[in-house]
Amino acid sequence: MKTDPLRWILILLVFGLALWLALPNSGLHFSLGSRRIDWDVKVHEGLDLQGGLQVLLEADLPADTPVSTDNLRAARTIVERRVNGLGVTEPLVQEQGQRRISVELPGIEKPEQAVALLKETGLLEFVDVGRQPVTAGTLIRTTGSTALPSNVEALAAESKAGKQVKQEDVIYPTIMSGADLESANVTRNSNTGEYVISFTLNEKGTQIFGDHTTKSTGAYLAIVLDGAVISSPTIREPITSGTGQISGQFTADSANQLALQLRYGALPVPLKVVNTRTIGPTLGQDSVRLSQNAGLIGFFTVALFMILYYRLPGLVAVMALAMYSAITFALFKIIPVTLTLPGIAGFVLSVGVAVDANILIFERMKEELRGGRRLAKALDEGFGRAWPSIRDSNISSLITCAILYWFGSSFGASLVQGFALTLALGIAVSLFTALVATRTMLHTVLDWVDAEKRPSWLGL
Repeated sequence: MKTDPLRWILILLVFGLALWLALPNSGLHFSLGSRRIDWDVKVHEGLDLQGGLQVLLEADLPADTPVSTDNLRAARTIVERRVNGLGVTEPLVQEQGQRRISVELPGIEKPEQAVALLKETGLLEFVDVGRQPVTAGTLIRTTGSTALPSNVEALAAESKAGKQVKQEDVIYPTIMSGADLESANVTRNSNTGEYVISFTLNEKGTQIFGDHTTKSTGAYLAIVLDGAVISSPTIREPITSGTGQISGQFTADSANQLALQLRYGALPVPLKVVNTRTIGPTLGQDSVRLSQNAGLIGFFTVALFMILYYRLPGLVAVMALAMYSAITFALFKIIPVTLTLPGIAGFVLSVGVAVDANILIFERMKEELRGGRRLAKALDEGFGRAWPSIRDSNISSLITCAILYWFGSSFGASLVQGFALTLALGIAVSLFTALVATRTMLHTVLDWVDAEKRPSWLGL
């Protein structure tokens, strides 16, 4: 039985590279001409393994009010930008159905701040409140967020003239919104030491702001966020530079949160928190440890069974199984696949699929040997007869994986997606190890030990 040496070269190269990738390493860091290559090869752990926060957001609208696909997609994009601004590593933001957005924040340190940042609309308005100051924290109605009543012009005129009107009756005119901001950053007032938001307006905003402050000197300009007044400073002189500051007794966290909201824009639809789930880092570490133990126990149990029942072919299958594990885990790092507990379950299940392929091959081979065929012919016939069963079962499993992955992506079920992806990758790799690696190694090893003269070594 002669084996093509190119097959052995391919197998050894693939296994060597996979083993290096699968084991802990520092990655690749080198320069290629003027280009710097930095490739970190690491395991990407999901929320349930490293701990963090999961938030389910829903459109805060009546059930009979539809949410357009464009608005939900825009809301998801803005939420994703806000999350990225928090510095969270590998967050996951997905649309779930037609009204919900699922957010996963691994390793988040301040979950309360994150939840507040995600759900608030972040609509900033510069509002003309006339000659009467409005107390910080007061909820007001504005033309930027509310339809105008028929008497709005009269009420606004009375307010500007300094006459007393009922607060709830007034709908104040919005001069401009946060959409006219070009940048917003947190700074500290050099005199008072308080946190303030320093902003820069775009060209349109600069023109609007300059015109209004020029003609309204001495009046009050309220800065309103989501309907609540932050402050209402007096316009002392025209502001035509396109820059300004927002003050309002901010803490460092609240100032940073507001700056993030202003930088990335207001949500097109209001959102409310439907559910939150916090997973501590200790629980995630325990899950990793238990998963590793379960995987090792399962691997050695399967290896023991294969060697005891199939003898030498079983030993070859165990070697192929080790190769399979290294290649699959290396792919998880390269793609990369975010590993979750269901993802690990999918990987473990795919190990069973790989073993099942070897069992089918060995049983067909033993049937051929009992029928009187020579070992080389029995081995080839065993692979040939087992292939249709292996092919059909794996295709069925891959179709199931595709359905699960589609289901997970459609409903924001990332755990289902992780299970489907790891299982599908494992099945694909098992085909290579069973049909290429196992077959090549069997031909070589059985010929080397002259197994045809030792039927007991074949489990017969």
